[in-house]
Parts: sequence; C-alpha cells; structure tokens
Amino acid sequence: MDKDRRKVLGMAGCMAAAGVLGGGALKLVGAQDAKPEAKQQITKRPEVKLDSKGKVLHEPLPYVALDPEAALDLSYTNKLMGDCMYGVFSTIVEMLAEKVGGPYLTYPTTVTRVGAGGIVGWGATCGAVQGAAMAIYLVSPNPTPVIDEVLNYYQYTMLPDVKPKNAKMDIVPSKADSTLCHVSISHWTKASGAKAFSKERTERCAQLAADLTRKTVMALNEQLAGEFKGVFPIPEEVKACRACHDMGGAMENTRGKMNCLTCHSGHDEIKPNIYEKPPVKL
Repeated sequence: MDKDRRKVLGMAGCMAAAGVLGGGALKLVGAQDAKPEAKQQITKRPEVKLDSKGKVLHEPLPYVALDPEAALDLSYTNKLMGDCMYGVFSTIVEMLAEKVGGPYLTYPTTVTRVGAGGIVGWGATCGAVQGAAMAIYLVSPNPTPVIDEVLNYYQYTMLPDVKPKNAKMDIVPSKADSTLCHVSISHWTKASGAKAFSKERTERCAQLAADLTRKTVMALNEQLAGEFKGVFPIPEEVKACRACHDMGGAMENTRGKMNCLTCHSGHDEIKPNIYEKPPVKL
C-alpha cells in the first residue's frame, strides 16, 4: 500500500513540476508575444518609395572618389577569385567600404558571381559589363549616361588596354563590337588564336574586368566632380537603325543600344526570312 502511495505521490510531484516548468515556458512564450513590435520588425516588408510616375524611386548610396589604378589591381585579383561580374562590382563596394563604411560593409557581393560567363555560362551580357552597370546604378544619382559611356567603351575599344601590376601575362587586345560575352570572346579568340577555355582566355577576362573597373571608377569620379562629358556616344550607324526600329520609328519592332551590325546585315544585304510562312492564296 505504501509502495502504491509513493508511486502516486511521485506521479503527482512530476505533474506539479511539469506544471511549474510548463508555466515558465508559457511565461517565456508570453514574454515574446508581449513585444509585437519586435515580431513586426522581422516580418514587415521594407518600405518601397515610388516616384511621381509610380516607378520604384532610385536612391543611390553615398559615393566618394576612388583611385582608378588601385581599382584596376584589386579588380584583377577579385575576378580571378570570383569571375567577371564579381571582379568589377565587389571591387567598387570593397573600396567604398573602406572609405565610407555603412551599407557597404555588409553588402552581399557574392551574389554577383551569377554573372560568370555571361550569366552562368550562357554567353549573354558580359559579366564585367553587368558588374559595372550595377555598381554605377548603386551609387550614381544619374546612372544612365555613365552606364552608356562604360558600355560603349567596352564595345568599341581595343581591350584590355591597361595592364594590372599583378598581371600574369601579356594579352592580345581585341574589339568586342558587342556587350555579349560570346561575341566578345569569339572576337578575341580570332584575334589571339587562343581557345575559349584556355588559361590565356581566363587571363584576358581578368584584365578586361580590371580595365572596365578602372573606366567605371574614372567615369563616376568625373560625375561626382561635375566634369562628366562622355567620349563614347552611341555611333551614328546604331542611331540610324534605331530611327526606324526603336521607339517612335516606322517599324518600332525592337529596342536596344548595342552595335546592331555586329550580328545583323545592313538593309542592302537583307535576306528573306526563311522561317516566315508564305502568304496563303485565297
């Protein structure tokens, strides 16, 4: 009988202890619930400001003048560590983190590795071009003319034309005539005789990314000083194409700013569209 009694009392004690602990646990949960503002801070979406046209407002982060030559050398190293887009973008963010601090100290630059090989090997827009445009938009109050300048510089200049201090070899320069990775590399392999997956091509893209970072920093510095003018406007040939095919043109069937004639023939060489079905006779 005593044994059974002790068993019952023991069970009761355990239940009592569980009640105390349970109450404590409930108190802890209640304490968390007593701060709805903390929970709200976690779940609340960041406020998005809109301009007068209902578009997301462009609010650039602070920018200070950077050293273009230091950017050249750091970008070369960063490209070899994390590919083209990372090489350009992370360099500018790292240099601003040292000079400005604030948001640049924790900016997630590794996401820009997506730009490798023209977006994970697709050969689309060159990663260095993507990184430059993203960096410019991040800090410039008027990014479009600066982006246009840097992208036209990429298209129409024999690159790379400046060698980083820590470069491993001399590279044959070439003109991309496009902002597309596969076109840029194809033109370079033709000029250099090297293969697209060679160590020479890896070095070429590292120097190219470094070159574009230097140009981007120079353009941003000029804009900051109120001295930006731009020396690489859209060529007259591209303007001629846009006059007909872009906004407001007679056809208005496309849009763009890059060199059209790299991939498309002029009007005197237009061939019939072999994919177009012949008209049906009624």
